[in-house]
Amino acid sequence: MSSTLSSSQVTVLAPATVANVVCGFDVLGFALHEPYDTMRMRLTDKPGVTIINKDDYNLPTEAERNVAGGALLALLRDATDVVGFEVEITKAIMPGSGIGSSAASAAGAVVGANHLLGNRYSPAELVRFAMYGEEVASGVQHADNIAPCIYGGVTLIRATQPLDIVPLAAPPLWVTVVHPQIEVRTSDARDILKKQVLLKDAIRQWGNVGGLVAGLLKSDYALIGRSLEDVIIEPVRSILIPGFADVKLEARKAGALGGGISGSGPSIFMLSQDEDTARQVEAGMSETYTRLGIDFHTYVTTINSEGVRVVTE
Repeated sequence: MSSTLSSSQVTVLAPATVANVVCGFDVLGFALHEPYDTMRMRLTDKPGVTIINKDDYNLPTEAERNVAGGALLALLRDATDVVGFEVEITKAIMPGSGIGSSAASAAGAVVGANHLLGNRYSPAELVRFAMYGEEVASGVQHADNIAPCIYGGVTLIRATQPLDIVPLAAPPLWVTVVHPQIEVRTSDARDILKKQVLLKDAIRQWGNVGGLVAGLLKSDYALIGRSLEDVIIEPVRSILIPGFADVKLEARKAGALGGGISGSGPSIFMLSQDEDTARQVEAGMSETYTRLGIDFHTYVTTINSEGVRVVTE
């Protein structure tokens, strides 16, 4: 481990992510090019973590109650030669949106800190630190948003104890996301899940996860589309999202490969082979929520292979 410290200030661009990816609950995720949070970080002589919010979300500034703070405190427990960090956070990823808002804060914080410390930690070590931030947000240490945010691209979390992250190759894919302006708390979305599942459903889900991974690796769009099915989580969580069934129907009509709930919701994502299809999917999503009278935001983007980006100043 290097003890080199950098005295520079850095700007961190931390992207949104899609987790679960329909059938891959808590094990699959991918990073998006848009939207992304902007964080400015520096080393300080003040012990601990100082957080400055530059947006209107009124998130906690106490490090122990803030996801970026929780991740940085975990890093500081290991980096005993470091006094503290100051981080300014401007969030463009709305908390509770289902596209990895907490993961962007946690992952962006540890990647920026690592840069200030001379890149002494590996990506896997950074994921482990950032998972403490996710625990602040939801009470659970999970990595399906954190891993793609740090590694970029599509990642498989084969295990968390010990942590085993598998980056996956993927063909070009367009992603359409609609975020209806309602909030679904990750902790609430976990609380409604069934504690037991039928064996036949588990077998079908395993087949879909295997098919999706194989489809990505083989660039087999038809196999990807067939595998984007969730028989365990989506039937329960979809009741929290108005218009979900209509969005899926319209997206399929527009030619999407498939998709579903992003993370714990309420955002919904759909994958397409090309931009034109992705734009038609966006139009169908927009029509659905306009008809329902629910405000919404949409994003048409691609998978971000880089993950968190650091800009030195």
